[in-house]
Amino acid sequence: MTAVLQEYLLAAKPSAQGRIAYAVLALTEFFAENTGADVTKQSCKRYAQARSRSMGTVRRELGAPRAAINHAFSEGRLTRKVAVHLPERSPARDRWLTREEAASVIKASKTPQARLYLPLFILIGLYTGRRKEAILSLRWPQVDPKAKLIDFEVEGREQTNKKRGKVRIPDRLLPHLVRARRRGTELGYVLHDHGKRIADVKKGFAAACRRAGLERVMPHTLRHTAAIG
Repeated sequence: MTAVLQEYLLAAKPSAQGRIAYAVLALTEFFAENTGADVTKQSCKRYAQARSRSMGTVRRELGAPRAAINHAFSEGRLTRKVAVHLPERSPARDRWLTREEAASVIKASKTPQARLYLPLFILIGLYTGRRKEAILSLRWPQVDPKAKLIDFEVEGREQTNKKRGKVRIPDRLLPHLVRARRRGTELGYVLHDHGKRIADVKKGFAAACRRAGLERVMPHTLRHTAAIG
């Protein structure tokens, strides 16, 4: 099974390899001595129990051996497909921020460590509804204050179903971008730490939510909030 997973990882698109590698690492530890035929409903249940992660995480991880087995079969390296049993999907979590909650998390995000980028990340997320990665990879040439447009597409980026596109800059967001632009460089990232791209805001955002007393709030919640705004 290890060889099947490794082969699938190497054949995956570069943009997906990081995510798949994380799953393969956990799966290899559990299924190291198993063949594809040993991936049964019972072994998948044991994996879920041993993994001690959310059912959503386990479901995503078990999607890797399912795809790996299908890939090996299509390449003629397996003589038959093996059904990989996934946990049931978790109920959808509809969570968005009220106006008061949004204001409280913005206020809580203004710490000495992140005061120049985390509040702006939250504002861009709330007003544009774009995903975390699209916001973190945004550069100033993609922002046109005069036309009031942000082009979240990146030239040369592999196209996926997570489309970015152009977004009009709301009047309430524009002054924040103008002020941030004065602190940046012409080609630099909109969100940066002394010129360096912000790798992730997950920890800082979670800390701000704790200070604001908010539960079940993640960066993706900003996208949900924008969608109903």
